[in-house]
This record gives sequence, structure tokens and C-alpha cells, in this order.
Amino acid sequence: MKSAAAVPFETFPAFDALSAVRAVFLQRVPGMDVKTDRETALKRLAGIQREALNEAGFARMPLAKASQIHSANVVRISSTDTFPVPDCDALITTECSLCLGIYVADCAAVYVADRHGRGIGLAHSGRKGTELGIVPKTIAALCAATGADPQDLIVQISPCIRPPHYEVDFAAEIRSQADEAGVREIHDCTSCTGSNLEKYYSYRKEERQTGRLLAAMAFS
Repeated sequence: MKSAAAVPFETFPAFDALSAVRAVFLQRVPGMDVKTDRETALKRLAGIQREALNEAGFARMPLAKASQIHSANVVRISSTDTFPVPDCDALITTECSLCLGIYVADCAAVYVADRHGRGIGLAHSGRKGTELGIVPKTIAALCAATGADPQDLIVQISPCIRPPHYEVDFAAEIRSQADEAGVREIHDCTSCTGSNLEKYYSYRKEERQTGRLLAAMAFS
């Protein structure tokens, strides 16, 4: 197996500035054969991605994953739940040291955190999820769970596919939706998965046979 050191990852300045929040985005594993179906690719990536998360500061934390069915369903979770959580595309928690995880390969992972440390959320939002409003529903669910106001939240959009490599700019729509929901601190890394296959997996550019990038988030 490749070393976890071979899995590059990126972080986001908005969350780096919050001592209680840890958010990372695991990039493509160099040299690993993932030209296969989703489930096989995830099995090949699972061990090295888990090791990479441990190296990135998530050691000993349960990895809470959603089933990701391109829905607008948001579920509040705790460490006693069984993962992956069925029938949902976004997870929120008010429990410390629980690592939320979302897989993407062109869709956006959208990180949401209460700047006062009361809870976090992570959503899978591609074209369909964006149309269904998964991000504003995640914002509303996190506010309901924590008592936060939308202005207390920080939203970060991960690398995702963008024009001209995709016909819809759903990242722009996510930014608009978050703004309309009342969030005032919205960040978008602006990176395009379709334009950099050395760094990212792209479902569209690699004709549906590729790996999955892992977005992860926890707070303490």
C-alpha cells in the first residue's frame, strides 16, 4: 500500500483561522489505479485515505459518511450512529471529535461551521443537489441544532467542476443560496476538478471511471 504521505491535501484559510475547526480536502492519490466503478475505487482508496486523515489530525475519530444519493436530505448525527447514514447527502453534528466525510468527483463538498464552536455540517452538492437546495437546508438544520444565526456561520465550497468543463456553474448558485440563507462569510476556493486531473478526480472528464476525493471536517 502507498504511504499516507503520498496523499496530498488542501486546507482552507477561513477554517485554518478557527482553532476549534479542522477541515481538509484529500486530493488524488498519485499512481493509484482507479479506472473502475465507484465502489471498487472507494475500496482501493479506503485504507490510504483513512491513514491520510489520521496524519491530517483526525486520528481516533470515527469517520461519519453519508450514502450520497443526490438528495436534499440532511441528517443530524452522533458517534453512536451507523455509517454510512442512509438516504442523505448532508450531515450535521454538535458532537466534538466526530469526523464528517463526503466523497466527490466533480460535485462540490460544502463545509459549514459555526464560528462559535457549536456545530458543523458537510454537504454533497452537485447539479441536482444544488437544484434541490441541499446547502440552504444544511444551513437551516445546523442553525436549528445549535441555536446559531446564519450570520454566525462560515461556508466553504471545495474544488468542483466548473465552466467551461461543465455547462452549469452550480458553485455560483451555491454561493447565491448561502447568501440568501443569511450567511455573510462565504468562501469558494474556485478550483476546477475538470481542469486538473493530476490533482483531482473528475467523473465527467474520466468518463465515469475514476476515484473519489474525500472532504473531511471535525471540531473540538
